[in-house]
Amino acid sequence: MAPRVLTLDDILDARAYERQRDVMRNRVISLKESRRVAVGPVVSLVFENRDTVLFQVHEMARAERAFSDDAVEELLNTYNPLIPQPGQLSATLLIELTTKAEMEHWLTRLVGIETAVRFEVARAGSPTVVVPCRVEEAHAANLTRSEITSAVHFILFDFTAEQADSFLKDSVALVVDHPFYNERVELSEATKSSLAADLFS
Repeated sequence: MAPRVLTLDDILDARAYERQRDVMRNRVISLKESRRVAVGPVVSLVFENRDTVLFQVHEMARAERAFSDDAVEELLNTYNPLIPQPGQLSATLLIELTTKAEMEHWLTRLVGIETAVRFEVARAGSPTVVVPCRVEEAHAANLTRSEITSAVHFILFDFTAEQADSFLKDSVALVVDHPFYNERVELSEATKSSLAADLFS
């Protein structure tokens, strides 16, 4: 099994990346079609994997002109924790707002939303399995505020082997349970199949 963590050897130099950028971007756009889940009107989760994070590191290196090994290592240290390990799912939580009025309305109300997400797996004849999220620690200090929330958070879900097995076989809902935002959505089979690769590979 190939290691999931990214190293310097995985990162193309600037010229090589420019030659491959369109192919990589189109591949990740296609990949994210089944890995982006809207939960209600303003919250979406994009489930990350090694490929999405690899693209993100390349894009950040390009934007920041991070061409030295030290600069790229710093990006890897930032983004490697977002790659899910077996038995784990990783997501970027996005509060998708387009106007100043929406930001003023939602960002103060949704403080703490990064701890209010869970999976609910409905097993026939058995209690519902609940898998809560946890905040990715390396990013929490920069994104957590007491009076206003960030529009972006990074969260993880840790599954036991039994929970992972149920995730693939049973009905799965993604739930946001917050005092000012209570929404749920059933995952499609395409999304479950894509995420199952993270849990089992």
